[in-house]
Amino acid sequence: MHKVEKGLVLYDFVAVQGGAEKLTYTLLAHFPNADFCAAFINDDVAAALQCSVRRCFDLGAESNIPLWRILKVMWAFEHPQVTLEDYDWCLFSGVYAPFAVRRRAGRKKNLLYCHTPPRFCFDLREHYMRQIPWFARPVLALLIAVVKRKYKRALRQMDIVIANSENVRQRLHRYFSQEAVVVHPPVDTERFRWLSDGDYYLSLARLEDFKRVNVVVQAFRAMPERRLIVTSGGSELEPLKRLAAGCSNIQFTGWVSEEALCELVGHARAAVYVPMDEDFGMSPVEAMAAGKPVIGVAEGGLLETIVHGETGLLVEGALSVEGLCDAIEQLEALGPTRMRAACEARASLFSKERFVLQMKEILAAC
Repeated sequence: MHKVEKGLVLYDFVAVQGGAEKLTYTLLAHFPNADFCAAFINDDVAAALQCSVRRCFDLGAESNIPLWRILKVMWAFEHPQVTLEDYDWCLFSGVYAPFAVRRRAGRKKNLLYCHTPPRFCFDLREHYMRQIPWFARPVLALLIAVVKRKYKRALRQMDIVIANSENVRQRLHRYFSQEAVVVHPPVDTERFRWLSDGDYYLSLARLEDFKRVNVVVQAFRAMPERRLIVTSGGSELEPLKRLAAGCSNIQFTGWVSEEALCELVGHARAAVYVPMDEDFGMSPVEAMAAGKPVIGVAEGGLLETIVHGETGLLVEGALSVEGLCDAIEQLEALGPTRMRAACEARASLFSKERFVLQMKEILAAC
């Protein structure tokens, strides 16, 4: 495909202002001839992401019941209310959106931007099993088998598979023997700026159990002289607030606007981000773009972004409250502001401009 004409971007659903959602809207902003299709779209979140879309298909598959939502989303993409044959290229992103893929005539191309294979089917399977009652586990096991089969079938119908990190590329190869090229997600490095050396650490992770924000909160409970701001939302918000009860040094903001986020990052002392085997992790790069070092874990995509001792610290081994406290004290001894220049330089490698250029080159080569 030497000339990029009409495209369609398909993504699971727009429910939060996460990294995958930001990436999706970055694509739409830089490919004005592309339409957008999602199982459901939260209008407030879409407005906060600040991107006008040429034409949008909301498949209306929203539900507050997790298992029912997955089934509705799967059905919506297997019976999409949009004709894929009308497009020169279709770019699928997410776990369930690829289920809409169809082999199409001529030189029309199917591309997958993979944030991760469905982790609840693989490395996080037992983790999710433990989160539900015993009588629901056979249902989840059946769902896992169905999703794995459909995802594998979808991969076979892709012309190009793009992984968001070397970590995810390895997962694709390990689980499916699928080859992929790596294009790191875009970070608006121009938007995040160093504003001052504040007196607080910033937790940027979404508030879900696999992000391990509970360990961060417990660490700052043990260090009342150090201040923590938790700026995000998610299903663990209320449990985390209860965990931090009585700690005047810990503050929760919930979801905030992009402008407020830039302010919080720009005035922070450093960031803390310790998820389980993160796919890539855009939040640490946003912090580094503002010259703020990041305390992370030596696993997953963070090994591709944080340079230990230069742009932050990576905690080795099993994450513990004691280990995290030690890392914070070590960073204080090193001096977070001394890492500013290295952080900004590192973040520039993951700029929005670089991402868009790489994606346009891939599409042009189709």
